[in-house]
Amino acid sequence: MSGFIPTIGLEVHCELKTETKLFCSCRNAFGSEPNTNTCPICSGHPGVLPVINRKAVEYTVKAGCAIGCRISRYSKWDRKNYFYPDLPKAWQTSQYDLPLCVGGEVKINVNGEEKTVRLNRIHLEEDAGKLVHGAGTTAVDYNRCGVPLMECVTEPDMHSADEAVAFLEELSAIFRYAGVSDCRMQEGSIRADVNLSLSRPGEPLGTRTETKNLNSFRSVRRAIEAEIRRQTELLERGEKVVQETRRFDDATGEGYGMRSKEDAQDYRYFPEPDLMPVVLGDEDVERIRASLPELASDRRRRYMSELGLAEYDARLITGDPAIADLFDGAVGAGANAKKAANYIMSEIMRKGKTAGEDGVVIGISGVQLAELIALVEKGDINLVSSRDVLDKIWMTAMTPSAAVSELGLKQNNDAGEIEKLVRDIIAANPGPAADFRKGNEKVLSFFVGQLMKATKGKTNPKIAGELVRKVLSE
Repeated sequence: MSGFIPTIGLEVHCELKTETKLFCSCRNAFGSEPNTNTCPICSGHPGVLPVINRKAVEYTVKAGCAIGCRISRYSKWDRKNYFYPDLPKAWQTSQYDLPLCVGGEVKINVNGEEKTVRLNRIHLEEDAGKLVHGAGTTAVDYNRCGVPLMECVTEPDMHSADEAVAFLEELSAIFRYAGVSDCRMQEGSIRADVNLSLSRPGEPLGTRTETKNLNSFRSVRRAIEAEIRRQTELLERGEKVVQETRRFDDATGEGYGMRSKEDAQDYRYFPEPDLMPVVLGDEDVERIRASLPELASDRRRRYMSELGLAEYDARLITGDPAIADLFDGAVGAGANAKKAANYIMSEIMRKGKTAGEDGVVIGISGVQLAELIALVEKGDINLVSSRDVLDKIWMTAMTPSAAVSELGLKQNNDAGEIEKLVRDIIAANPGPAADFRKGNEKVLSFFVGQLMKATKGKTNPKIAGELVRKVLSE
């Protein structure tokens, strides 16, 4: 990369999962018919007065506590003025010089190395509407106008696409565990702007560009890599990087300039005259801090130190709070931690993954999972038939034992009966039997397969293998 070092800072916009919007009582809901969750306040009618959503303030403070921010006891609202079709008031109610949360940090792990990314601030603001482009026209949906939005601004502490993606993944996990946002990127509830510049070691930071509204980890990675290539090519040709706001086209994998980059003075910030400042007491902050659950990083450490999981397994299990809750429930019901983790990572994630969705749907309880694993361990069913049991009990209260009985899947563990079948199968296949006795070990799997076929999969595979080998070796 010709000696250039990328320096990256992120502005992460995260919608809060409150029932209503930030300054009015309209529903905060994704997927509604366009312009149905609107009122005179969020659609910018003159003469209306906003009212602060207390829960949105508490959620932002909760997020700040989870990240170790200093929580401001006094913060205020400001008008950020700009004219754009998705902003009917022609200003965004935001926070400028006195945000709710200041500082904080997020620890990430990239290629086995731990790194700390500092946050500058988290402030609360209202979201804008959504422009819908198509068929040569552009329509505006104001449903998203006024939705409470946290903006998390990092320091320029990242130097690669890997680090930026790792930060976003960890930040999303923190917010999901804290219960303040669902962080569904496919619904636009978390989006990132990437500020990026190149410089040589020991030189001042270069001119930065900002790539806006990236709504997937993949887009963030590709946009960063594309912008590093673009700026490198410019600098190697002796040209200058222009400070500008850019967009990234997922279809082409290329970015393009939109407008010159604004600075704070361009927005003409001034205090919001229609809203009182937010004043928090120490007891308010401590009450919110005390409501924090065990976060992903804490669970990872516990799984590794107390339950003996490998770091990779612990990270995968804690990637989604619903999966971690299922794991804890299964272990609490008596399941072996490693076996529960393996079954979740192989079977539950396969079953619960929905195309186009970020998370995993969990259709089984921890108690059900512990019983299912116990049935496999006892030899009542094998791993393959456990999938049929999982399908049967998914999204129901049925016990795995009841499903095994109803499906007729209980394995045959009677060694005498199985041995008789093995002898019949070997007698019917003298050629493969002779091959085994000449040293062809691969033939063993043929006979086990024939036995499983004859018993419709109800033979214990371990017993089957042992008996086939015993009879063939006679």
